[in-house]
Amino acid sequence: MRTEPLDGPPPAHGLYDPAYEHDACGVGFVAHMSGVASRAVVDQALKCLVNLDHRSATGAEANVGDGIGITIQVPDAFLREVCSFDLPPAGQYAVGTAFLPRHDPEAAAAAIEAIVTDEGLVVLGWRDVPTDPSSLGKFATDPMPVFRMLFIASPASAALARGAQPAPDAEDLEGMDLERRVYVARKRTEHEIDPGPYFGSLSCRTLVYKGMLTCGQFADFYPDLLDPRMASALALLHSRFSTNTFPSWPLAHPYRMLAHNGEINTVMGNRNWMRAREGALASPVFTDADGTNRLARTFPVCTQGASDTASFDEVLELLHLAGRSLPHAVLMMIPEAWENHARMPQDKRDFYQFHSSLMEPWDGPASITFTDGTVIGAVLDRNGLRPSRYWVTDDGLVVMASEVGVANVPPSKIIQKGRLQPGRMFLVDTAARRIVSDEEIKRDLVSAEPYGDWLAEGLAHLDDLAPRFSLTPQHSSVTRRQRTFGYTTEELRILIVPMARTGAEPIGSMGTDTPIAVLSRRPRLLFDYFSQLFAQVTNPPLDAIREELVTSTMAMIGPEANLLDPGPHSCRQIVLPYPILSNEDLAKILYIDEDRAVTAARTNGPAPHGAATSNSAPNAALRFAPFAVDGLYPVVEGGPGIERAIADVCARVDAAVAQGDRIIVLSDRYSDAEHAPIPSLLLTGAVHHHLVRNKTRTGV
Repeated sequence: MRTEPLDGPPPAHGLYDPAYEHDACGVGFVAHMSGVASRAVVDQALKCLVNLDHRSATGAEANVGDGIGITIQVPDAFLREVCSFDLPPAGQYAVGTAFLPRHDPEAAAAAIEAIVTDEGLVVLGWRDVPTDPSSLGKFATDPMPVFRMLFIASPASAALARGAQPAPDAEDLEGMDLERRVYVARKRTEHEIDPGPYFGSLSCRTLVYKGMLTCGQFADFYPDLLDPRMASALALLHSRFSTNTFPSWPLAHPYRMLAHNGEINTVMGNRNWMRAREGALASPVFTDADGTNRLARTFPVCTQGASDTASFDEVLELLHLAGRSLPHAVLMMIPEAWENHARMPQDKRDFYQFHSSLMEPWDGPASITFTDGTVIGAVLDRNGLRPSRYWVTDDGLVVMASEVGVANVPPSKIIQKGRLQPGRMFLVDTAARRIVSDEEIKRDLVSAEPYGDWLAEGLAHLDDLAPRFSLTPQHSSVTRRQRTFGYTTEELRILIVPMARTGAEPIGSMGTDTPIAVLSRRPRLLFDYFSQLFAQVTNPPLDAIREELVTSTMAMIGPEANLLDPGPHSCRQIVLPYPILSNEDLAKILYIDEDRAVTAARTNGPAPHGAATSNSAPNAALRFAPFAVDGLYPVVEGGPGIERAIADVCARVDAAVAQGDRIIVLSDRYSDAEHAPIPSLLLTGAVHHHLVRNKTRTGV
């Protein structure tokens, strides 16, 4: 097998034609199930990276790559020989490479040290990372940072490493306790230092080498990787084809815990909801004896301006450090398709439904590889729109990658071949020295808590609620509302009528010559000025009818509890079979507390016009407490009237949330000639932004 990249695609031969090549990121891992660190694993990983060159990309300069990198276990023996200072035992110190600004790296390093000290840790020393940029182009060398490796330990471990006796009150941290403290320090350096340094990793378990390089440049750029003493039992690798962000040194993969081939299409919403959750985030493992919540110092969780993968990694890291196993955290973020899977065991369905009340999935075409330094694995999204295959040899070597052929393994040594499947996890546990099956992983997770009991107690299904009333709209009322909300004759004749007659979406083959809203001379609705976000790579369209197993229209509304403290209180929500509500459905929600007989009726009943109501009923923890507020503005006041009305709605929502209301209904039902509806896109966006800014997670 070739270990050097090809100069170009091979000529057409047989069934192969280079015209049908489709490039995307190359991702994979190499691991030895024995858990014994070796130079051979690192060598194999570097060869795999070279053979994934066709899945990376370059810019205008052929010697400037989109990015490439590798994650390995902390090479303790190697670091002890190359450092000029003493290190504590493995697991009692953290190490990571800092990307420092070139114009003043010393100031950045000093600022980092101040934050590390403020977090109760000790800087053991810095090491200049050897690099050879001679093969890099100008677009890579101009923004290239200064690379310095930082070593951190707790006061007790630092003292012992120096041969001194630690003070009686010196903190002694190792393993996950040290990992969490270092995490807080690292996040603070990113948020508090300007310009912010970047750490590819800072951990007592793993070490990342990465950069804005090509596959052929990588090992030569970092001489550490060619050192015979460099060893690891696992290696996670990635070659980048930049699709949704420009190439840069920090945005190369891997990140702290993962590498990713694909896109997270829901990332904007995912980031917004993580921002909203921060007000409730707390965990005992991040809380000091005096009650100080160290986690609050790390916000925002998702760094502004980062890529979709970087944000995914930041959330995954938080979930894991707060106490969940790495496979558990991954399955929370990328659950398999469970909603319409009739043959799925009930306990597994309960597991996924419970976690869907904690957070929404990070959805999109994705192959995610992940590691914490002991386990290493991969998972596909529910649709399985990214290829990934693996080999297992008779001597315990496991190779997983975007395609077969990346590793030069004799066929006679291969005892198992397979591919990742949608929603299934492939996991190697180097501590247990085996491959852990998807069934075993999920069996252990679904049996860990009584998820079914929690759901039965907390969830309310809209379909199970008794109807309150049935409305029969009058023709005059329907016509008036159609005019109010901008329905045109064409929409009624071409869209609405066919749907009403056939119960199916109308299909047409002609285009439209209607000017786009911003160029039109006619009044247009606000949402005409916006287009839906879409993936920036081409994927097969999904058919929600024929592919109902992997698509779902179910929605859940209601308050979210602390993401890091799961329990029966986490799923007090209402399950909607569809995101579109009828008037009858809305009435069910407004009167849900009375219908469920969970608590006494609200003193004054739900207020259609948003009037203040009492929340003094017993068992408040079980109540949904809906609150309706009008989203109207005086027509004569125009734009300024809309601004004042939105501010008033936000103030009333704040007051409702403060008194315990948990479901906010924005209503335009009572619009008339004097009071027009605030455009729904504008109103919901403004309220959503207000709640996120105030870190309030409620149902809207």
